[in-house]
Amino acid sequence: MRLFVVLACLLVGCLAQKPHPCKSPPLMTGGLMVSSQNEKLFVLGKYLYDAIGQRIRLFERGTLDNQTFTEDILLLYREQVMYEINDKDKTCKKAPLKADFIPSGVPGDASLVGQVVLGDSSRPGEGLLVNTWHGELPNKGGKYLTTVTEFGCVPVTFSYQTPDYGWLLTRYFDNVIGISDPGKLNPPSFCTSVDLKSEEEPVDFFSSFIRKN
Repeated sequence: MRLFVVLACLLVGCLAQKPHPCKSPPLMTGGLMVSSQNEKLFVLGKYLYDAIGQRIRLFERGTLDNQTFTEDILLLYREQVMYEINDKDKTCKKAPLKADFIPSGVPGDASLVGQVVLGDSSRPGEGLLVNTWHGELPNKGGKYLTTVTEFGCVPVTFSYQTPDYGWLLTRYFDNVIGISDPGKLNPPSFCTSVDLKSEEEPVDFFSSFIRKN
């Protein structure tokens, strides 16, 4: 009986611990949905995320200002380059990437908003414990609000404030730890000879969604 009480106390203590900033798994794949506060942007797509090599691949389909688009984008932060890939036509555009890589997760200077259970909290296995945080992006990049799972620090949502579109909300789903085809995080062979278009305006992760096509 005493052992049961001790174990129960330990369990309650673990669940009652205050959430802390965390790092997401360094290699992930999954789906995402992006929408803007002013309802001018909607994107549904897939992502590949490599924090070790600082690379992100996005396969997107959506609407911007009532115009539909389909894009395949590779962001290489160490090289400061973005590739817009057309695998069907074997063509590629190369543009400068202006932003530093920001790892997925919760920075150490973030402030906790709260902890909630998504779904049913009355029975085991029917709810997901998540933590919501807010803060400021580096280099005066604006305010953000992010939600991650308590166990694993897997991203659930990320909101980012923009001057032209209001809040951009990214929802993550079908997340899987690891990358089954890491070759997709390298430029295709038909992109290697493409020149960098230095006259183009540099982009970052979020402006890759809202830039004009």
